[in-house]
Amino acid sequence: MRTSLNVPEDLLGEFDETWQAEGLDSRSRAIREAMAEYVESHTDLERVSGTVAAAVVFDYEHTHVIEALHDVQHEHQEVITATSHTHQGEWCLETVFCRGEADEIREFVHRVKDFDRVRRVTVMVLGIEN
Repeated sequence: MRTSLNVPEDLLGEFDETWQAEGLDSRSRAIREAMAEYVESHTDLERVSGTVAAAVVFDYEHTHVIEALHDVQHEHQEVITATSHTHQGEWCLETVFCRGEADEIREFVHRVKDFDRVRRVTVMVLGIEN
């Protein structure tokens, strides 16, 4: 299937440099692999149930969302066990360690992703209890 995309020029340049440095044979192959990784990373948390441990890593523009992000974290404090935060200029990188019901952690992740000034959210499911 053919498709077209609107991609910022600087991002496309970085993407091309990356797949070429890895020795892939085409941009199409690199996009297919990136799409597969995206689907995999977004379905891991969606598929689990019960009590899980997870790390939620995200970056955001500090001045625009810090108060609202703190509100979301306080609303989900029953599943948040620890946080790690560092400043990188106007941007922050935060890791939130969670333990609790998968549904609650999913809700927290979806709320964080809903902010316009949150750039990326990565979730790693660390363990599942039966």
